[in-house]
Parts: sequence; structure tokens; C-alpha cells
Amino acid sequence: MNTAPMILLILVGLVLVFGVGVVVYNRRSSAPLEVEEAPAKIAVEETAVTRSAPPVVIEVDAEVDSEVEVEEPEPTPGAVRRFARAAGIFNGSFAVLRGKDKITSETWDELEETLLRADVGLKTTTALLDTLKSRVGRKDISTPQELLDALQGEMAGQLSSNSRELHFDNSVKMPNIWLFVGVNGVGKTTTIGKVAFAQKASGRSVLLAAGDTFRAAAGEQLETWAQRAEVPIVRGNEGGDPSAVLFDAVQSAPANNSEIVLGDTAGRLQNKSNLMEELKKVRRVAEKEAGTVTEVLLVIDATTGQNGLSQAEQFALATNVTGVVLTKLDGSAKGGIVFAIETQLGIPVKLVGLGETIGDLVPFDPEEYVRELFAEA
Repeated sequence: MNTAPMILLILVGLVLVFGVGVVVYNRRSSAPLEVEEAPAKIAVEETAVTRSAPPVVIEVDAEVDSEVEVEEPEPTPGAVRRFARAAGIFNGSFAVLRGKDKITSETWDELEETLLRADVGLKTTTALLDTLKSRVGRKDISTPQELLDALQGEMAGQLSSNSRELHFDNSVKMPNIWLFVGVNGVGKTTTIGKVAFAQKASGRSVLLAAGDTFRAAAGEQLETWAQRAEVPIVRGNEGGDPSAVLFDAVQSAPANNSEIVLGDTAGRLQNKSNLMEELKKVRRVAEKEAGTVTEVLLVIDATTGQNGLSQAEQFALATNVTGVVLTKLDGSAKGGIVFAIETQLGIPVKLVGLGETIGDLVPFDPEEYVRELFAEA
């Protein structure tokens, strides 16, 4: 039997099979890999948040940035004028008034101009001066110095009697959630880092939520402050849903034994109603499932003057603001904005920023503040 043709036929068949296999393999290997992932929807009653990835909890190294001052001596009462810059406009005018021997019509004009220039606000200024004019008319006040002393007392009385303590409640559904709102550029992210440092120093466990997903590098900036304060942070995708980041942070808090979640939010222009609606959503989502919002802190740049009051009015309506953090008070000579905020809105100033370092955010002391506004330079 001649086997040569059969062997040849078998060899040809093997070659053909091998060639087809190579072609199929090459086509498959060159085709793009398609992976379709539908974003997960987290339904929270009437409010839904969307995220495209699981929460990322970043544990920071326990090493504080060497450029950040974390320990500063307490100022000795009377030795340091912490609000000297904010008293700038008052100092010059009051010095002139002290040099006069009687109260005239010019005295009232000078006082009005001083209060308005210092951003006390027209409504508050009018109320203060009307009260003082009545007292002068009754002969209770007769000299410029007595007038200034009376003005100091009236201004102190204008400040809110509400508590200025940051509200932490052990009896509510944990964790406590403190939201920080405000327009871009007021120092909101920096404020969160400083509050985180102070709360950790007091013995509380803190988790940061990088909810400003729209401003470029906001997450990186907050992560830097997390590093300085030595606390963990939850971050989401840039341009993602801010509510989802906060929701993830609150859900992650128990695993991190976090008592407080400090939530950053995107900077909002107070005249953009759609953005204010989004802030309302952030507030609603924060309290779904675990966690309780116990503070909503509005951060205002002290150098913005009366525009800061406009911000406060809009944010107060949108998010039920519980307190104000006034930043850059060391760089403003218009400290009267404190009175405008508190008298017109009834919202207490709880913290003030007096510098750039991590320890320069301090509780607001109204008595010290008013005393320094009237102190002789």
C-alpha cells in the first residue's frame, strides 16, 4: 500500500489548521477590550447619589508637615492684641473723638462714618446711634469719652447670646457631621484642616470628606491638610457627585471609629439658585442612614465686608447655618462685619482665623473683640 500520498495529505491538513488558528488568535488579540460598568445608584429615600467607584479611604502617615506649626503658646491676656488689625478703622476715629471736649453734630457724623466704613452695616449703625442720641438727650451722657464707653457697651450687647461652642452630641446617631459651606476663595478647605487638627488634639477621632469635587485640586489640598492633622480622608472622583462622597464618608466612619465627619463642599456663588439647591441635597443626603448633622459652618472672608453678609443670608436659607467661621480677620481693618452678621441673621460667629498656621483658628471671644476695637492704640 502506497502511504506517501496519505502522509502528504495529512501534513497539508495540519498546516491549514495551524494557519487558521494563527489568524483567529491574531484577530482576537488585536480587538479592543470592552468592559462596561454601569455606575452604581445608591437610593436614599427621595434623594439619590451616583458614584462610579467605591469610596476611597486614605490613611495618612503619622508625620506632620515640618513646615506647619502645631504647637503655639497661649497668648497672655492683655499682652497680645489679637484683633488689632480689625480695629484699624475704629482706632483713628476714636482717638480724634477722645481729644474733643463736647458732643456736637459733627460727633454723630464722625461716628456714623466710622461705623459704616468698618462694615457694621446701615441698619445696625442706625439702631446704635438712635439709642445713644436718646441717652445724650436724657443727659445720661455728656462727654465724648462717655459716649464712646456707652457705644462700646451697646455694641457688646448687639452680639449674639447664642452658644459659640462647636456642637458635638454623643446622644445622637453617630457620627456627628459638620458641614462647611461658602464661596470659593474664603479659606474653607484650610478651615476644615485646622478644625480637624483642633478636634483631634481634644481627643476626638475625625474623618474628612473631600466633597468639593468641582474645584481643581481641592481634593489634593484637603488631603494635604489631612496629612498635617494626621486624620484619614475619603475622596471621590473629580467632577463626581459631592453627595456621594459625603455619603461614603459617613458610611465609612464606623469602620474608622470616627466620631466626627468634616464635610467639604464645593464653593457656591450665592446668586446661583441651582447650586444652592445642590447644597440642600448634600445636607439631606448627609443625614440618611448613619450620622447626624450637628453643625453647618459658613466660612466667610472678613475682607469681603458687606458682601459677606449677602453670602450669609443665602447660605442660611439653603443649609440651616448654625455658625460662622470668619477667616482672614488678621488681614482686615473692617471688623464691623461681625456685628452685621450677628444682628441681622442671629447666627453666632464661632471661630475666627488669625493667621496661616494650623493653630491660628481660634474660638471667637466677643468681649475680647469689642474691648480691642475700643482700646487706645
